Amino acid sequence: MTQNFQGLVAAVTGGASGLGKAIADELNAQGARVYCLDLDAAGVQAPHVGVRCDIGDDDSVREAIETVVADAGHLDVLVANAGIGAQGDVLANSDEEWLRVLNVNVIGSARTVRHAFPHLEKSASAAIVFTSSIAASAGLPQRVLYSASKGAISAMTLAIATDCLPLGIRVNAVAPGTADTPWVGRLLDSAADPDAERAALEARQPSGRLVQPQEVAEAVAYLASPTSGSTNGVILAVDGGMYSLRPRPHA
Repeated sequence: MTQNFQGLVAAVTGGASGLGKAIADELNAQGARVYCLDLDAAGVQAPHVGVRCDIGDDDSVREAIETVVADAGHLDVLVANAGIGAQGDVLANSDEEWLRVLNVNVIGSARTVRHAFPHLEKSASAAIVFTSSIAASAGLPQRVLYSASKGAISAMTLAIATDCLPLGIRVNAVAPGTADTPWVGRLLDSAADPDAERAALEARQPSGRLVQPQEVAEAVAYLASPTSGSTNGVILAVDGGMYSLRPRPHA
């Protein structure tokens, strides 16, 4: 495998499981030294380094980034991946739940970038990759709060990318469709008919299957790679065609 990240240091929030773990594994496979910033730092496995981080708390994020830089000496790539889910229509969630989810998904991503910024500015290969979602651009049922949070991530990606142009920091996002992760697995387990619910999720994607975490990880690696210098301000869909394709229903 091409070692595009040889000598680079990457921090991945939510890197202990799911998409974050797949991203961390891929960046490491391409040569990066990877720090997984996660509430479950003990669950991070070598060769990655686990650093406890609650992206909902500013002090925790600041301390986690400082720990990475103190140990590695520098920071080149930040993957702002961590987030939480939310279900329901616009009537379903209280103000408190809206504030909780937006604090983690939106402000948490912003504060992670804010604390990483002084270190990324010093890197000749600086890149930021956010994890958005198909929910940011397609009206999914029972996902009002989650969709709002991911829509904010997509908008923030473009705004930060513009501000970072003079600094040489590239900023992009990946927008997965429904991915086969432990979080989705828990949603399926809680459904009245898990098999039927999985079939419905698979059927709404033109590819006819859920997105694999490795597919998202490889997209993130492309966006963050120093060899992708002309890729900037991109929100890359990894959704089996869900955003852009309109196939005829199966007979």
